[in-house]
Amino acid sequence: MAVASMEKDAINIEDDLHLNNSFGDSGLISPDKEDISRILTVPFSGRIRGGMRPGKKIIIMGIIDPEPDSFDISLTCGHNEEKDDEEKLTDVALKLSARFTERQFLRNARLSGKWSEEEAPIAYFPFIPDQPFRIEIHCEHQRFRIFVDGHQLFDFYHKIKSLTAINMIRIVGSLQITKLG
Repeated sequence: MAVASMEKDAINIEDDLHLNNSFGDSGLISPDKEDISRILTVPFSGRIRGGMRPGKKIIIMGIIDPEPDSFDISLTCGHNEEKDDEEKLTDVALKLSARFTERQFLRNARLSGKWSEEEAPIAYFPFIPDQPFRIEIHCEHQRFRIFVDGHQLFDFYHKIKSLTAINMIRIVGSLQITKLG
């Protein structure tokens, strides 16, 4: 039970799960590993508590699918219930797009419904099919600094100035999430 509780805290789940043995139902206990993996199912959408601010970082750990096509990680503004119309209107502070065929790791932003120019240059493509990865998104005053497996890959200068408005993360594509914090 203590291990499951620590895992729950590590992925920053906001809805606390409480023990409830008053009905004698042993099924109502703390989450086990199966529950944790269900919570981190891709596509994943979650809230960034308090929004972004300088000094805050987001860490995404996972495993690339054996035969990947692409994956996207987006930091967005506003609560989004995955409605297509709302999604088109949501500001995107940072969209990271890994494209395996082209071996590109693209970044972009959308402000007031308009996408900025896509940024593509990278020193190397850091993702390998069927292998684990760790992405760190560090928020600084002027930019996001992106690290993959401990190596700084690129910077992305803020297009959205109100950092605290950046309060959602969405992850889709050819990967499994093992830890998010």
